Amino acid sequence: MTGPDSESGPGAGSGSGSGFGFETRAIHAGQAPDPATGAVVPPVVLASTFAQSDIGVHQGYEYARSGNPTRSALEACVASLEGAAHGLAFSSGLAAEDAVLRLLAPGDHVVLSTDAYGGTFRLIDKVHTHLRYTAAPVAEAWQPETRLVWLETPTNPRLDVVDIAAVAAMAHERGAIVVVDNTFATPYLQTPLALGADVVVHSSTKYLGGHSDVVGGFAATNDDAIGERLRFFQNAAGAVPGPFDCYLVLRGVKTLGVRMDRHGRNAAAVVALLRGHPAVEDVYYPDRSEVAARQMRGFGGMVSFTLRGGETAARRVAAGTKVFTLAESLGAVESLIEHPAAMTHASAAGSPLEISPALVRLSVGIETVDDLLADLAAALDAVV
Repeated sequence: MTGPDSESGPGAGSGSGSGFGFETRAIHAGQAPDPATGAVVPPVVLASTFAQSDIGVHQGYEYARSGNPTRSALEACVASLEGAAHGLAFSSGLAAEDAVLRLLAPGDHVVLSTDAYGGTFRLIDKVHTHLRYTAAPVAEAWQPETRLVWLETPTNPRLDVVDIAAVAAMAHERGAIVVVDNTFATPYLQTPLALGADVVVHSSTKYLGGHSDVVGGFAATNDDAIGERLRFFQNAAGAVPGPFDCYLVLRGVKTLGVRMDRHGRNAAAVVALLRGHPAVEDVYYPDRSEVAARQMRGFGGMVSFTLRGGETAARRVAAGTKVFTLAESLGAVESLIEHPAAMTHASAAGSPLEISPALVRLSVGIETVDDLLADLAAALDAVV
């Protein structure tokens, strides 16, 4: 096999080309053996600055905020998986989102999904106060000043599915760009750029890293002008990940495909249990969505449900499991359970994005599925 940086290798081109499959690119894209040592894992380069042979003459790196070889490997790899010409790693998912929102000018209008991560809502509502936003379905929320449509699909935490291609066609016709938070689906299950989105963002803390041991973010685009501006914001604002963080995400990405397969199988079994349990009122999972079946390769590892007993029951279930760990975050090998209204989405209280206190969110991990089912069933039985 030729090296991943060669024209015919799995890292060649701007993304999904070169004829190599997803898992091959996850392991090889941007990750040619180190020319100095032959190491098959990209070195963790800790240097904060890089020697120049003459003023302005260097080997591609000057200062670690502006660029780092380990970060470059991560950026090339995830860009390949998203089918993107430009990939940029950030210190957190919200740092990536902040850079994207800096594309807008004061007074510009943002359409935000009515179901979205509380941190995204807080960033738009409390930090980017020079912007205006409406949290409503796209057609209803559209204004003459709308310049950006922000989508999550599936959404967090109700797992609604948005037709990316349809929204992108409408937005582009009206002069706006479309940003898709692809954290829940990952590029293994969904590639929004191929469906017409302009920018993809991730909290790489979640499925990309996959092991609850790193915080990071990512943005990807095929638009050269947007890519150039995002690169400028990345360097100018300096919210970049350290080299070891990049190494951890890159290591996680190598197994993303096999992990997502297992997450999905386990989640399907959990959904079947929930749909048949008398304590459960509604189950939120995209397996019955025609749009999801069309634009996704699978339905993922996130599951939400509401309890007939309301908030009291939801809190008891969230605190009553033993294999599912009560904790925020998602997308790692261990299963997590949380109460969004009081945890990840507390900042949306009183807003159009407020979450029902009867709702529980699961991040279904890759443990033995029978253990997960028994654990969840015991917690549910206790609130019937």
